[in-house]
Amino acid sequence: MDFFYNAPERVVDEAIDGLARIAPIKRSAETHGVRVVVDSDWDKSRVAVLSGGGAGHEPSHAGFVGDGMLAGAIAGDIFTSPSVEAVLAAIRATCGEAGCLLVIKNYTGDRLNFGLAAERATREGYRVRSVIVADDIALSDATQKRGLAGTVLVHKIAGHYAASGADLDTVADMAQRVCDGLCSIGLSLSSCTLPGHAIDRRSAELGLGIHNEPGVREVDPADAGDAMQLVLEPLLETINERAGTDTPLLVMLNNLGGCATQEMGVLFNELLARLPAERVAHVVAPAALMTSLDMHGFSVTLLAAEDDFVTALQSAVAAPAWPGLYRPQAIDTFDVELSAASDDPVGKRDTDREQRIEGVVQRLIESKDELDALDAKAGDGDTGTTFAAGARAIGDALQAQALSSGEDARLAYEIGEILARDMGGSSGVLLSILCTATGAALDEGSDWAGALGRGIERMQHYGGAAPGDRTLLDALIPAVEALADGGGLSAAAKSARTGADATRSMTHARAGRSAYVPENALRDLTDPGAEAIARVWQQLAEG
Repeated sequence: MDFFYNAPERVVDEAIDGLARIAPIKRSAETHGVRVVVDSDWDKSRVAVLSGGGAGHEPSHAGFVGDGMLAGAIAGDIFTSPSVEAVLAAIRATCGEAGCLLVIKNYTGDRLNFGLAAERATREGYRVRSVIVADDIALSDATQKRGLAGTVLVHKIAGHYAASGADLDTVADMAQRVCDGLCSIGLSLSSCTLPGHAIDRRSAELGLGIHNEPGVREVDPADAGDAMQLVLEPLLETINERAGTDTPLLVMLNNLGGCATQEMGVLFNELLARLPAERVAHVVAPAALMTSLDMHGFSVTLLAAEDDFVTALQSAVAAPAWPGLYRPQAIDTFDVELSAASDDPVGKRDTDREQRIEGVVQRLIESKDELDALDAKAGDGDTGTTFAAGARAIGDALQAQALSSGEDARLAYEIGEILARDMGGSSGVLLSILCTATGAALDEGSDWAGALGRGIERMQHYGGAAPGDRTLLDALIPAVEALADGGGLSAAAKSARTGADATRSMTHARAGRSAYVPENALRDLTDPGAEAIARVWQQLAEG
């Protein structure tokens, strides 16, 4: 399966049911394809703001039902306008003497079905007004401007004034002012996939619609900043023409459905970095507001920050999907207190030993991609990157002549400090413990084999691993035991290789990241940490 759906024809109803389990709403009983969601505490004495359209844009529109926003929402099938009967049912369920406002996105099906429902409701005696949201600036033809995520701002502002007791004309006129000022455009790296359909991705496009309509042109942004710039250029040109070049703005970043939270954070940072700071009055917290199923893209909406708009957007609501309005601020930084570098001069140096260390550094850097690929088969694919980072830091210290290569204990301490600071990951910390404890044992007069044995004991104490647990210890311990038996570097390297190769038959890991991986994923796979250690010993022997 590619998506977490049950039966494709049940997606819309099951999504509404999931929302209804936590939100302050009630939904219509399933009958004749009518799907109406209303505020469970709705008071018909106030103007009812209603919206809706085809499903597939969640949390729009049902996620914005609640006190202070929508009185109700009407959902059709995926990307299909709800029927006239469904819209009329929502009007009957929420509209009292104060009347109701229909917020309609500028699509033919929505305009026709909501429009006919409004005419029939008027004939039944209801007071109905409507606004058409056409915030898309991608298409120059006025009749083609589509309703995009800016619709959510209409929901919020109109809903605020309705909740405050304003009459129908006031609410409708306010909503129309918002519609007149909205500017939105989207950019996506791929199209979306409808439930039950095969995945058919398109190239990146600027100005595409929320129903998979083609954009105005294909684009090839180099990075997030480039993508944001492609969106902001036409947006700023349009808003400046409408509101002037100095007008403060309300800014909204919408996730079209497929962007990760990290991506949205990067895009939001780019958005605020590229807009003039003096122009950004308030921002809606970046969120999925009007999506297009799993479309991997975003849209940006701009609106002049008029005082009554800001007041409405700041007011509290019960609707669960509204993310809130914020005032942007400069990034506030502070200096952390790091461990002070030693002022002691570098100790004795050993040219031969430095050449050996440099050989290990180069071997680990050259092994980066192979070790990452090995790790990616059962982990997060960063073992090579982690070891290469530690190796580069040691190499930099060598180039700076900052290692006491001729003094055993000091060298161990210095390498331990470098690994703790620059290597990262659990491997960096464990190897730093190894070096630090080894240095202490060398200070007390141990030889290298005995000192490394002490370091391994401390690694096991803090890390909890043992031989056979499928970790770097499976290569390190045999190597040090070979040294202790007087075998020299060649014997140590051979033992390390044998230990690393033995991890291929270890399918039950009890420590490290492999402990969280199913046994079948570990079968016939060398542990990447053990492989890295084996290559270190091999290089030492060859050097």
